[in-house]
Amino acid sequence: MARIVLFGFLAFLFLQASCSQKLQVTDTHILPVDPKATQETKNLYANMRRLSKEGIMFGHQDDLAYGIGWKYEDGRSDVKEVVGAYPAVVGWDLGHLELGIVTNLDSVPFDRMRAYAQQVYERGGLNTFSWHLNNPLDPSKTSWDKMDSTIQRLFNDPVALKRYDSWLDNVANFMTSLKGPKGELIPVVFRPLHEHTGSWFWWGRDHVSPEDYKKMWRYTIDYLRNKGANNLLIAYSTDRFISPEDYMECYPGDDYVDIVGFDLYHRPKIDPAVASPAPDTAFIKDARRMVETVGQIGQEKDKVWAFTETGHEKVPLTEWWTDTLLPVVENAGLSYVLVWLNGRLDHYYAPYPGHNSVENFREFYNRDNVFFMKEVDARNIYSAPPAK
Repeated sequence: MARIVLFGFLAFLFLQASCSQKLQVTDTHILPVDPKATQETKNLYANMRRLSKEGIMFGHQDDLAYGIGWKYEDGRSDVKEVVGAYPAVVGWDLGHLELGIVTNLDSVPFDRMRAYAQQVYERGGLNTFSWHLNNPLDPSKTSWDKMDSTIQRLFNDPVALKRYDSWLDNVANFMTSLKGPKGELIPVVFRPLHEHTGSWFWWGRDHVSPEDYKKMWRYTIDYLRNKGANNLLIAYSTDRFISPEDYMECYPGDDYVDIVGFDLYHRPKIDPAVASPAPDTAFIKDARRMVETVGQIGQEKDKVWAFTETGHEKVPLTEWWTDTLLPVVENAGLSYVLVWLNGRLDHYYAPYPGHNSVENFREFYNRDNVFFMKEVDARNIYSAPPAK
């Protein structure tokens, strides 16, 4: 009997150990969906989740490359010149990389982009990449040249599909060329086929079925993974949507998405010459609804969520940062919010020295729950997160 009891007790301990080990293996709630993700990528994802409970990272597209009145000057940034710190997140675009051209669609040389991305990483910040790719059926056509059924036709056209594969090779080669000081791959957020709930791109709602969209998404991510681009956190990023069901219509599956987000620009339907200086309550309400929806989806699916693109062109409202943007993003569990680039005096989204919203932007910057690069650098987002 003693032997039976002892055997039973040992079996119980073995079962407990086995269950515990299984839980450790299957408890992937802080891991990226790529099973071969690099350690730095795993650390970044866990830290993005952790930081989102404390506040939100602020981002700006092409921040280091150019601004109002300057271009390719080392160390410059319109944001930094206003508040003394770089944004925590810097966005880049890979458009035209597929064509083998040395500069992207915004004229940023890819060699410079790589160097800037390395600077962001070494300063402790986060890089994100979108991709306004041309049409693989007809490379002379841009993202904005609408062509129905492109994706369906692509998978039935061996020549076009081979062309798309070569484009993905270019993306994979670029992503795997992003190296840190120790030769490690730099983790980045990759946001393919974005804004598909609109119809201005050839992969948009009116030009592709949900199933074909999902098929292309999965093909794209699988291809990049197989090419060793295991430093990518994948962001699913719609434009405006009206309901959770609308948002999820083209969702490619939990194994293909790390971050759920959306793009939405503030474009009041009023004459700027007679615009009221008061906050646009309709935009705030609508944007906050979408933020809360992606937050609910993120919680249900155990994903990070973000406001992946926004802004008010030329920022005509002097209090826009604290009276319009902050009510949308504050205390919402968002990882980051990114405003678009500062291209020229009639097309910019962040303040620059002398702009009428500078003082308000400084108020936004000084909020304890808004993070710029120096706050994020202090939190070591590429290192293992602190033990609970």
